[in-house]
Amino acid sequence: MTLDAHYLRGSIAAVHSILKHSSCPDTLFFHFFAPAGGRVGGSTVRSVFPALRFEVYPFRAELVSGLISSSVRVALQNPLNYVRAYLADVIDSCVQRVVYLDSDVIVVDDVRRLWDDAAARLDSAAAVVAAPEYCHANFTRYFAPTFWAEGGAQAFAGRRHRPCYFNTGVMVMDLHRWRAGGYRRRIERWMEVQRERRIYELGSLPPFLLVFAGEVEGLEHRWNQHGLGGDNLTGECRRLHPGPVSLMHWSGKGKPWDRLDAGNPCPVDQLWKPYDLYVRPSSGASSIAAT
Repeated sequence: MTLDAHYLRGSIAAVHSILKHSSCPDTLFFHFFAPAGGRVGGSTVRSVFPALRFEVYPFRAELVSGLISSSVRVALQNPLNYVRAYLADVIDSCVQRVVYLDSDVIVVDDVRRLWDDAAARLDSAAAVVAAPEYCHANFTRYFAPTFWAEGGAQAFAGRRHRPCYFNTGVMVMDLHRWRAGGYRRRIERWMEVQRERRIYELGSLPPFLLVFAGEVEGLEHRWNQHGLGGDNLTGECRRLHPGPVSLMHWSGKGKPWDRLDAGNPCPVDQLWKPYDLYVRPSSGASSIAAT
């Protein structure tokens, strides 16, 4: 996960939810990425979770800033949004797999179930990424019409499966296979294409789709009930999708902590609130309570 000043409250709530529902929290190890030279780091996490096993890696924005193009939402241009493409370059090479999670999620199930299911699927297919897929979604809308008109479909030729949309906010990633396949560079090449001729509007998602759509090992939808933050422009209220829920994801413009603070929460934000450890003392200063 990432540790960003504005999203820190979400990251802390996410960790809280994972620990609360884990059958064996002592076996968990968290890898956090924070802006190099920033104020948010390990001391904040340690003050809230004194017994947590974790490491914080400084992420240098210049690694990716020259590749980032403008997006439909300014927040999507934050270099930390691209950390997921650099995990294998920073995390120790002895770490084979990780669960990558966005900061605006809440886990209401044992994360070990996600890990075990993904591991079995990754091993059976020798795949790199496992994530819930949404093949009913209109895949073409994630790219500009000119991309398709200029033969963009060829980018997905020869894939193992039909290319489908998947949300990169919840992924289980095999870092050994990622390194061996040079996937960070593959993603960067598509970002370079985007800088030369605009082929999409969203931030870090389309390059992942271009590289992995049709090669992802699908997981149950319960592990990413996404879109709870509305769309990228208005952040309107949305309901949970039908079916079982193991992870809720406030992807989109609306974040639960912002809507709660504004006194205008959506009904689904009340499901996030019990995991919020943010407290505002009577003096007006803000802090995050320790568990």
